Amino acid sequence: MYHPTTRVLAVLELLQTHGRMSGAEMASRLGVDGRTLRRYIVTLEEMGIPITTDRGRHGGYALIAGFKLPPMMFTEDEALALSIGLLAARGLGLAEAAPAVASAQAKLERIMPANLKRRVSAVDETVKLDLSQAVSPADNAALVALSAAAQNRQRVHLHYRSAGGDDSERDFDAYGLVYRDGRWYAAGMCHLRKDLRSFRLDRIGQVQLLEQNFIRPAGFDALAHLAFSVATMPRAFAIEVLLKTDLKSAREHLSDAIGIFEQTADGVLVHNQSDDLDWFARQLAQLPFAFEIRHPPQLRDAVRICAQRLLALAGN
Repeated sequence: MYHPTTRVLAVLELLQTHGRMSGAEMASRLGVDGRTLRRYIVTLEEMGIPITTDRGRHGGYALIAGFKLPPMMFTEDEALALSIGLLAARGLGLAEAAPAVASAQAKLERIMPANLKRRVSAVDETVKLDLSQAVSPADNAALVALSAAAQNRQRVHLHYRSAGGDDSERDFDAYGLVYRDGRWYAAGMCHLRKDLRSFRLDRIGQVQLLEQNFIRPAGFDALAHLAFSVATMPRAFAIEVLLKTDLKSAREHLSDAIGIFEQTADGVLVHNQSDDLDWFARQLAQLPFAFEIRHPPQLRDAVRICAQRLLALAGN
């Protein structure tokens, strides 16, 4: 009888991680029915993995107490995922990432069979990821502390230095962390400002865990909040442009970071805050569809200058 190896191993990993799980929960995680799950359990037992089975309404599966699993086993897809993950870690703005990656890779290679070790080495030698914009903080302390605080719903006290060099302190509920445009951010409730805020981790000097807990809003999207915050931050010019297209096409040609997109009957309105109208004019010049500048008038002049420059270059 055929048993997909990766799912059989996934059952083993679930039992190792959780100790005991109900059949319904395990089947749901694996995306299979109860009968298929029972076949996977039988397969593990045939491999010599001792599993206890409790029947009834509150029944479930568990590894026999004291059983020690053999060294880690990886499928080829898992080995590829680990290899790419280690490559990415070098460029994700993590302090001391290179030695940590080298150490982790050495440990993995010691327990991998020869064929998987060759695949990991091949990825490391031939695959390159462009993460050159990353800005590394002084260390990983803030990332570690805030990710744990976010998971445990535990309030923290932050020491923070603004872009202008001003130092401040505040209590903060970290709802989530984001890596965007080469930097790490923490998004959540700032009790100093009594509102949602985002803070760059490379500007955080100290994180102190507090005893208070908090409730994170259901469905909070830290990346969406950060994009909205960046796009609506007050700057020299408030821009409003109507794109003569649909929302899907607008987002395909303009990053969400450029502003807030609003679907209307006439097209897609883009609301943006910018200090550089020439840069925004260049973004509009690359669009394959028509647009209408509603505000500010100076943006029309910037687009006109951009167009004249392109025409001059085409003529030459």
